[in-house]
Amino acid sequence: MRGVRWRRAVSQVGRSLTVWAVSTLTMLVLAGILPDFRLQSADGDSATTIAVTAAVGAGVFGLLSALVWPLLVRLLLLVPAFVLGLLVFFLNGSLLLIALRLTPSGQTEAAPETAVIVAAVMSAVASATGAALAVRDDDAYRRRLYRLADRRRRGGPPCPSAPGTVLLQLDGVGHDVLAAAVRKELMPTVAKWLGEGPGGRPTHRLTPWRTDWSSQTGASQLGILHGSNHDVPAFRWYEKDTGEVMVCNRPTSAVELQRRAVVRTGDGGLLTVDGASRGNLFSGGADEQALVLSIATRRRSRETRSRAGYFAYFSDPANAVRTVLSFGAEVAREIVQSTRARLRKERPRVKRGGLYPLVRAFATVVERDVVVAAVTGDLLAGRSAVYADLVAYDEVAHHSGPLGRDTEQVLGRLDRALALIEKVAEHAPRPYRIVVLSDHGQSPGETFHARYGLTLGDLVRAGCGLPVPRQAERTHSGAEARAAVRAALRRPVEEGGERHRPSRRRSEPIVLASGNLGLISFPDVPHRMSKEEIDARHPALLPTLANHPGIGFLLVRSEEHGGLVLGAGGAAIPLDRLDDEPGPLAAFGPGAADAVRRTHGFPHTADIMVNSFHDPADGEVLAFEEQIGSHGGLGGAQSRPFLLSPLALSVPVADGEALAGAEHVHQVLRRWLRESDGPQVPLETAPEERAA
Repeated sequence: MRGVRWRRAVSQVGRSLTVWAVSTLTMLVLAGILPDFRLQSADGDSATTIAVTAAVGAGVFGLLSALVWPLLVRLLLLVPAFVLGLLVFFLNGSLLLIALRLTPSGQTEAAPETAVIVAAVMSAVASATGAALAVRDDDAYRRRLYRLADRRRRGGPPCPSAPGTVLLQLDGVGHDVLAAAVRKELMPTVAKWLGEGPGGRPTHRLTPWRTDWSSQTGASQLGILHGSNHDVPAFRWYEKDTGEVMVCNRPTSAVELQRRAVVRTGDGGLLTVDGASRGNLFSGGADEQALVLSIATRRRSRETRSRAGYFAYFSDPANAVRTVLSFGAEVAREIVQSTRARLRKERPRVKRGGLYPLVRAFATVVERDVVVAAVTGDLLAGRSAVYADLVAYDEVAHHSGPLGRDTEQVLGRLDRALALIEKVAEHAPRPYRIVVLSDHGQSPGETFHARYGLTLGDLVRAGCGLPVPRQAERTHSGAEARAAVRAALRRPVEEGGERHRPSRRRSEPIVLASGNLGLISFPDVPHRMSKEEIDARHPALLPTLANHPGIGFLLVRSEEHGGLVLGAGGAAIPLDRLDDEPGPLAAFGPGAADAVRRTHGFPHTADIMVNSFHDPADGEVLAFEEQIGSHGGLGGAQSRPFLLSPLALSVPVADGEALAGAEHVHQVLRRWLRESDGPQVPLETAPEERAA
């Protein structure tokens, strides 16, 4: 045993000396090629003196990076993540300048901008050298990763031998998009798991599932992690009892939604037993949390605060440099791709300027790198359950479309992240089952505004007889809406510039959009208005919306029928007759009626729920937001995400049964977590669920 320890110590010293030597050589090379960086006096020094100076400078810089850098990052945790990324180069350069000042010769010199470059190159070379040497020794590689990522676990209970479960959410990747990426060989790791290719043996199964009407991350992830997404009608909605607009990715709203789910289920969430939540909107009840929105407004301990993941990642300066370089490359990539799309006059297209290139780079580089690093630490710590969200595809698909070359490149990078996590899992102290899933898909199509020249809000205002922007007035849809108002009010056709002026005593409707789902609320009425009340106040509004070619159907409350689905040509189908007479829902496929009925029962469903047109032939919808890849309502691929699970786990659902709704997915995942701790327990025979 003592001999093994000596060999490990000698090996570690050897690797450290090798990294030092490579860093010294790197500094010498940079001093030779950069005019503003020198390691000798103006009169010149001997080669030995220059080499010693470089060695001392490299050694001091290495020590400062190891000792001072983590403290700097910890002090900067309150700085926004984007700003922290930009500060990386300058802080690293400052450490190099300090190291040069501490050399014995005192003759070293570097311009500040040159020091930034030298520090970045040396950090990257040292990191690559250390990693390459550790990889040569598999056991050393495991120990190195364990030390870096799992210091918090020391002193805790021994790691269980039962398999752990890591759940990786590829945000916005639909079932059909994943299957197509495998066929195109864009995702070789997923293809290997599915046994694609000659002689391949599958280790995973691919299962589609159906979202609720609100096909977006807030509703899906809340249901998956906490077992209830009751009363989440959309991504954003107005609540009359509080006068607040809830937005799923707003920290205060996320806190409240998680609280409501916990109260409703009486359970902390999917990850309450030794779990970790990474990059999510909600915690799932995990003790270990990082980059979780629902804890962003609360004071947390060092171990569980939402920004802890940034510290864990950026505490290694090489990680910081690599991520910032990739960030810059992604910004350049977006500018090139958007310019190419504009020059080629591609359609559909939305504006991609302003801050969007930075937002995209953060989602596709910074968030991915930090989350993957956090998951790596969780695996090596032997945590029982990990749930992490990778948002890169969803962000790019909104602006580039879900089926283009831009998004295919993102899918390839996500596959490499899966491959890295799989490799790290091989070195974990317990076996792991890797489950990959998505929260929704994305449906292509141009925007409602691009096709008709006015927004949903403009159409609602016109249908209510309210003033609309002049540009919207001149559109065909605006003219039709004004004509409908005049006809409903039995007013003559306008021949001059006279317009109907609505009463100022009534508040204007609030119109919110969630992808291709629109919500219309009248804030001065404390309850959910009925069709009869809406017709009495605005007799042209519902016919204007229902007969518009860009709208698929409406949902309203009816005093006579309870709930009605309205469509073109005067179609009005009560909710209890939708199975036999789907009417406007026929184009939206199986499960649409159940999803609409469920949403109708929510306390905060809007006065009028509006779902856009959907073309079943090409899967297109019309987003009420500026997105050419959208999700949030019914129609097309957005409602068809996937669940990719190991064959070692029981089948998600029996043959012929549909996996419908995020709450159903939660039940499946709970069953799989139970299976990891003992024999497989089918969902329908679980004791606690039978009692429920």
